[in-house]
Amino acid sequence: MKRRELLQAGSAILGAAMLPTAARAQAAATHEFVVKDIVYHHDTKDRLARLYQPAGSGPFPAVLQIHGGAWNNKNRTDGQNTALDLAAAGIVVLSIDFRNAPEAPYPASLQDINYGIRWLKVHAAEFGSSAAQVGAYGTSSGGHQALLAAIRPDDPRYRALSLAEAPNMDAKLAFVVSGWGVLFPLERYKLAKAKGDETLAKGHDIFFGSEAGQIEATPALIIERGEKVYLPPALVFQGTKDQWTSVELAQRFADDYRKAGGAMDLALYEGSGHTFVNEHPFDPNSVKAVQTMIAFIKQHGSERRAQR
Repeated sequence: MKRRELLQAGSAILGAAMLPTAARAQAAATHEFVVKDIVYHHDTKDRLARLYQPAGSGPFPAVLQIHGGAWNNKNRTDGQNTALDLAAAGIVVLSIDFRNAPEAPYPASLQDINYGIRWLKVHAAEFGSSAAQVGAYGTSSGGHQALLAAIRPDDPRYRALSLAEAPNMDAKLAFVVSGWGVLFPLERYKLAKAKGDETLAKGHDIFFGSEAGQIEATPALIIERGEKVYLPPALVFQGTKDQWTSVELAQRFADDYRKAGGAMDLALYEGSGHTFVNEHPFDPNSVKAVQTMIAFIKQHGSERRAQR
């Protein structure tokens, strides 16, 4: 059975033995796991999350997965191939739906993400993890939002949604991973305009509202402006042929993060473009990127680290 067929079942019980051999090889240890959809929040409607839960008591690192989609589309099923690989490696994954820009512009999605982080920390023990082992992983626009959520956990705009069961739970992360993140939104906006991609440019307008909004919500510029930030260990990775974020911009962000006191691993994959892991999961660069991510998550989301 193919991975997509398994995931489309929504509440299917998955065994690691059902995964392709190439996928199993990406994990140092292979775990059986369950995949099911749950409700993590309710506002005007139920907000769903897809839980990938390894079998056993753990303790496992846990990841809130933040999907891409140019801030305007896609849902919790985006990047499901990677979620499967992480679960097979013994990592809890909660991939959430959140309000995309057509429904509500910035900062609505960050409110949902901040809430999702707090919700996962409160419920982590139920999934074999702990609050201190929770991190985040996002791709493309989700990579941008993962970084924003990580460095601004206490921003009152982002914390606007109350978590009644644990009102004092914070949204600080043990680690953050950004895959081919849109690190400098305004630069991509300019590139989209120059290429005549009005659909993509309009997506920026709908989400951010203005060029000033894009500047306000750029992680590197937040650091460069000297704003108060929280800097968990970070892994940022992308291809050297990414169409929207140059190697130079990625290096600029890594330099900013480190100069501000944060630890960041920057991984650049020669010749790969935007969305490479999602679109070509068995390409050697994709396999290496997932292996690197698993090692990073296990390092920074370990029980030993959590007990410090």
